[in-house]
Amino acid sequence: MCRPRARAFPASAVRGNFLRTFPPPLLPMRRSIPLTVAHTAFTAAVVAAAPLVSLGAQARVVTADDYARAEKFLGFNTSLLVSNTGVQPTWLPDGRFTYRVRQPDGSQPMILVDAKGAKTNCTAAGTVCPPAPAPMGPGAPRPTGRAPEVLSPDGTKAAFIRDWNLWVRDVSTNQETPLTTDGIKDFGYATDNAGWVHSNRALLMWSPDSKKIATFQQDQRNVGEMYLVRTKVGHPELMAWKYPLPGDSVVSMIHRVVIDLSAAPKVVRFRMGPDEHRSSVCDHIACGGKLADVEWFPDASKVAFLSNSRDHKIATLRVADAASGEVRDVLREAVATQFESGDGDQNWRVLPATNEVIWFSERDDWGQLYLYDLNTGTLKNKITTGEGGVLSIERIDAKARTIWFTASGKEKGRDPYFRHLYRIGMDGKALTLLTPEDGDHNISLSPDGARFVDSWSRPDLPHTALLRDARTGKQIALLETGDISKLTATGWKPPTRITVKDRAGKWDLYGLMWTPTKLDSARKYPIINYIYPGPQGGSVGSRQFSAATRDNQALAELGFIVVAIDGTGNPMRSKSFHDAYYGRMGDNTLPDQIAGMKELASRYRFIDLDRVGMWGHSGGGFATAGALFRYPDFFKVGIAESGNHDNRNYEDDWGERYHGLLTRNGASDNYEAEANQTLAKNLKGKLMLAHGTMDDNVPPDNTLLVVDALIKAGKDFDLIMIPNAAHGFGAASNYMMRRRWDYFVQHLMGATPPKEFQIGPK
Repeated sequence: MCRPRARAFPASAVRGNFLRTFPPPLLPMRRSIPLTVAHTAFTAAVVAAAPLVSLGAQARVVTADDYARAEKFLGFNTSLLVSNTGVQPTWLPDGRFTYRVRQPDGSQPMILVDAKGAKTNCTAAGTVCPPAPAPMGPGAPRPTGRAPEVLSPDGTKAAFIRDWNLWVRDVSTNQETPLTTDGIKDFGYATDNAGWVHSNRALLMWSPDSKKIATFQQDQRNVGEMYLVRTKVGHPELMAWKYPLPGDSVVSMIHRVVIDLSAAPKVVRFRMGPDEHRSSVCDHIACGGKLADVEWFPDASKVAFLSNSRDHKIATLRVADAASGEVRDVLREAVATQFESGDGDQNWRVLPATNEVIWFSERDDWGQLYLYDLNTGTLKNKITTGEGGVLSIERIDAKARTIWFTASGKEKGRDPYFRHLYRIGMDGKALTLLTPEDGDHNISLSPDGARFVDSWSRPDLPHTALLRDARTGKQIALLETGDISKLTATGWKPPTRITVKDRAGKWDLYGLMWTPTKLDSARKYPIINYIYPGPQGGSVGSRQFSAATRDNQALAELGFIVVAIDGTGNPMRSKSFHDAYYGRMGDNTLPDQIAGMKELASRYRFIDLDRVGMWGHSGGGFATAGALFRYPDFFKVGIAESGNHDNRNYEDDWGERYHGLLTRNGASDNYEAEANQTLAKNLKGKLMLAHGTMDDNVPPDNTLLVVDALIKAGKDFDLIMIPNAAHGFGAASNYMMRRRWDYFVQHLMGATPPKEFQIGPK
């Protein structure tokens, strides 16, 4: 459901925790044969074809050829028609870098670029490609035959978990040494378990000198468990793991430690009580595989870290002495809703050489940087100002007292979700825009900070990749220009960028609209709203160019208008925008979606507001079912996949971050009114629910609660439970896509779909 926000918005991500991007299944799938159960009884009967509902449309037949034509607009077909896009540099120590992109002939040669932007094809005769560094830098988990290892900065040691304790392996000799010995089941060191995600990787941070490790011992001994049962022949296989829920009296706690490897391994415990399993960046203490809110001093003498309260309302910056474990508080910030310190990574940084700390706060309604005294915790000056929020600090030059950062919403008249790179002095002066083009900029700075690669694009404009000077933004070299000529030759067209007002007419909302490539503006088309409500992401996702975004254009090609609108409540804008429905998770931006579609219908007469559908996955599944229950006269057809329909049954950190702590008033609580099953009796339209039976992100009982309520209310509905599938459906994804097409064709268009069309590369 929810998860950390991906900073670079990878094209493969939908940004689902639902809430995160659609994560791949964490468990192997033995089978993915969907079981269809239907209507008024939750039985094992296979559903017969549902009755045709015309909804005012003229009945017709949609053929296999129609589906095949739509299929051509899916990513596995369109990606082959795009070249020279997606430059992702691998920087070398000497300032050169390499990259690969698909060429028009389909090849992907390695390109070597020097500091002046001169390119060499490494596969050319007589050319020797430099050895590229490992794809993951020091400190990142590395898969091996044993548990994933975390390599030290000097590359000589690798830390890993074994039997709830932390071990280290000497890379040159392969000798393994235990660093701790008192770890026990559910009270182990560096363990990676947030409930919604769990693995055997170690969560830790090496000191710069590779002699110490900052980590924790996580206490989950009395935390409640989650259970799933794998389907197979014979006795079922039970999967059980620790999964705290909102309102639990006992949740995961972390006891912070430093492990000193300079002589015999020594564990130094911080002289403080345990911290809540929380971070200021995401709903885990690890974001993007990296331990969050922890930073070593350059000389490895101290560790700076953030303690975050269970409800995310209070953040305290602390510094621990690595030798004694003594802890002192530096500064504290309390907010009314939830404190965040960055987009994908924390934006606070300690500068011990000058006894300063850069702090991030949204206290003026925008994400800004502030400079504080590290010793006294007093404010020295504000660094950034004005509208538009800081997203991520990319580099700090302490000697030059300069900061490079990305931000969104600072350039007037542009999509406020477009990211740009800026440079500014720590005194708040000399703000410089380094990426001036009107688009979304993916940037990668060189190790010395002198240059950066800028790959920028828009949903309606392919990538341009440039090498630029990091002080001025001046172009050093043009690296690549995206070529979509083969794509456009097929009749493909980009989505239409749209802007509408929110429910109250206060904010502009931004989104995309997909229409049939052969749109007949005199016709009326049903409209399908793809939704992902956040609050840690939005429906549109990446603002970078993509030849296919989910199956939006494919659905449009079948005869629909498809829209994705980023409603209030999602990030990358002001604090008030992000908190628009804090504490009311059932809102799910639905009033914004309705207002937006009504405005679009007044603008485009080919939109039929009498035939409105919605679908979404994870958080979008929660929103879709809510749409059919809360606005049953507006939404006629919905497909709710893997929804977190009751956040009391979803991991603790998600609800407690965005809804607040669960409080009880007699037999009820403050989460109850937001739960979908409490409104299921309102269903009037056609609703399909879908869930994987081994979904260890959003457990399937979230959907079964809705099923139970619908049965008790005597409502007709459709249900697909996919055996052994995790959150993203895995091998059954194409099957689910086809069932989604069928459902909209049959119930929203009022047509007959082809029987059992097979989606996938032919």
